Amino acid sequence: MTTSVKPAKFVAIDASTNSLAFALFEFGKIQIVGKIAFEGNNIYEKCIDASKKTKALLDLDMFLNSSVIIEHTVFMNSPKTAADLAMVQGAIIGGAGNAGVIEIGKVSPITWQNYIGNKALSKEQKLEIRAKNPGKSDAWYKSFERNFRKEKTVDLIEIHYDKIIDDYDVADACGIGHWALNNWDKAVS
Repeated sequence: MTTSVKPAKFVAIDASTNSLAFALFEFGKIQIVGKIAFEGNNIYEKCIDASKKTKALLDLDMFLNSSVIIEHTVFMNSPKTAADLAMVQGAIIGGAGNAGVIEIGKVSPITWQNYIGNKALSKEQKLEIRAKNPGKSDAWYKSFERNFRKEKTVDLIEIHYDKIIDDYDVADACGIGHWALNNWDKAVS
């Protein structure tokens, strides 16, 4: 049942095909953060592991009676990666449901990133990075740009929540939760 009333307690999740980063928010504060690696030799084994580990996490006392906000799968250049990520997210949602999660919401990456002031780099910003770091490969520039934006998320979490996060995926989970604090009704619509 969807209520669109911001819950007092929720878990923000940033998932990949290999892990689940999480941040537990309670009464507007980050209580606990972490990251769980999925094991398996293929995507199906990882999905089974993801479901089991998500249920085990959300069955812990501190997570009981919580809701979940998860970063939604978006179109990617690789259909295989998008399909694999969607399967893992489905496994996570199944595990959350089996743990008795009250409500599940979603947000797209661009939505929460824009909300926290971490928009995609402009053409001018990209050119400036190249001018300051000449002669690098395209892969190097893409990695630098990605990490530059990830550091902005880390900085926001430190400023707003007085938490030092050293894992970019965990920082993203915190950013997702930050968005959800003021946009829960949009997450569950």
